[in-house]
Amino acid sequence: MGGDRHPVRSRLSVAAAAGWVLAAALPLAFVGVFFAWPVATIVGRGLVPEGVLDVAGIFEVLARPRTQRIIAFTIGMAAAATAITLVLGMPVAYVLSRLRFRGRGVLRAAVLVPFVLPTVVVGIAFRALLRDTPLDGSIVTILAALVFFNVAVVARTVAVSWESLDPRQEEAARVLGAGPVRVFVTLTLRRLGPSIAAAASIVFLFCSTAFGTVLVLGGAKYATIETEIWLLTTQFLDLRAASVLSIAQLVVVVLLLALTARVRGRSTTQRRAFAARSPRRSDAPVIVATLLIAAALVVPLAALVERSLRVAGEYGLGNYLALASTGDRNALAVTPWQALGNSLGFAVAATGVAMLIGLVASILLSRTPRSPGARRGLDLLDGALMLPLGVSAVTVGFGFLITLNAPPLDLRTSPVLVPIAQALVAVPLVVRTLLPVLRSVGSRMREAAATLGAAPWRVILTVDLGVAGRAALAATGLAFTVALGEFGATTFLSRPDAATLPVVIYRLIGLPGGDNAGMATAASVILAAVTVAVVALVERLRVDTAGAF
Repeated sequence: MGGDRHPVRSRLSVAAAAGWVLAAALPLAFVGVFFAWPVATIVGRGLVPEGVLDVAGIFEVLARPRTQRIIAFTIGMAAAATAITLVLGMPVAYVLSRLRFRGRGVLRAAVLVPFVLPTVVVGIAFRALLRDTPLDGSIVTILAALVFFNVAVVARTVAVSWESLDPRQEEAARVLGAGPVRVFVTLTLRRLGPSIAAAASIVFLFCSTAFGTVLVLGGAKYATIETEIWLLTTQFLDLRAASVLSIAQLVVVVLLLALTARVRGRSTTQRRAFAARSPRRSDAPVIVATLLIAAALVVPLAALVERSLRVAGEYGLGNYLALASTGDRNALAVTPWQALGNSLGFAVAATGVAMLIGLVASILLSRTPRSPGARRGLDLLDGALMLPLGVSAVTVGFGFLITLNAPPLDLRTSPVLVPIAQALVAVPLVVRTLLPVLRSVGSRMREAAATLGAAPWRVILTVDLGVAGRAALAATGLAFTVALGEFGATTFLSRPDAATLPVVIYRLIGLPGGDNAGMATAASVILAAVTVAVVALVERLRVDTAGAF
């Protein structure tokens, strides 16, 4: 009898291993077919036009003065925006992680909202705020918009680590005579170093690959690598130059993701959150700074609302009433309200895909394999899932049109391309929201459930999903908002009769006439309102990892 158990156990372990391999195949196939293939095709057509690597063409593109200016401007702008974002995000991180006060949830939401707002909406909001001022159309405006987006990344990412630091060490240092500045520099800052470095690399990544905001605010005057790829692809059909820039961008992205993974390590596997305390008098400067930063994040949206209510120098609802039309001289194929319906439908589909891929990937990545090879494989999977965040959405969208145009994947005329492209961007956010929660489960709970006779699938349902249920709901909301506002790839893939609202807004601001501009601001307010409503629901779930990387 006893001899029969070992073969049964062996067969069960083989079946479990096969199940994990099949589960890993799903996210890998998704990233491979809908990301790696289109990007590789675009790059190959530009660099290997006739089956031979065009080395001379690569160096010719890199030697162009415009290319060098654009690369230098992109790196300099991203570095400056990252530095400013770190300075502004640190006091917010302290308040969110260390202090307990009424209105803390409102502050969390106010910080998170800019991160998930559509890029086109943010661009129009800053145009409304700084219109007819010396800063209108300047580099300062672009920097302000990038900081506006990314304060949440620093605040939420560092806050997650900060709340896990034992405050008794700092209190002991103060008792021994160390001042607040010395305690922060020598003790707190050193322990927060990995999370600060991870946040900085992610912010730099987002700033260097920003598209919609830079396109709206900078136009042709302030071109970045991302907007230049769009210009070379759509206006000049210069695939060689676009491919060279895409490769340069991809190299930077891979290096940043590797740096982030190295400094972050696997520290999220064991994390203890210490209870927040009531504010003290010594916290007043940090609290005041945080409130001023939060107020500054609200100002552009308030300016957008004010501008949307202004019609011919007077206040009224004319711009909102015009959303039922197709614009001045029927400039649009659909009304903005119809475009909003298209956006909502695409976002729902994209969210479903992103949650399926992200949930499977997060469960896989939360495991702690025994073999070094399996561990390296999981790290590679994690990095592969993050790549769509940093590679040009324009390259991905154009790659869709070129690669997915023949059986068995002839999807050029299919509406599924839009939600798939949106899901590519949403999956990393789903994984980064779910993974810390799933890693906190620990192997002992899973082993205990298995010892009691639970099958592997039942362990996942009862243990993993039981713990991560609220985080999954938060990830769903965040994925929906990201899909709703996706602009880069959607500009290529959405048809005029099925355009999304961000695409319609961008078309409106590019058309002459005050009526079209007014419609663009009103449509931006509607899109922002939907986003804020979803973020408010996410915040009610109290998931600290939402919006953190």
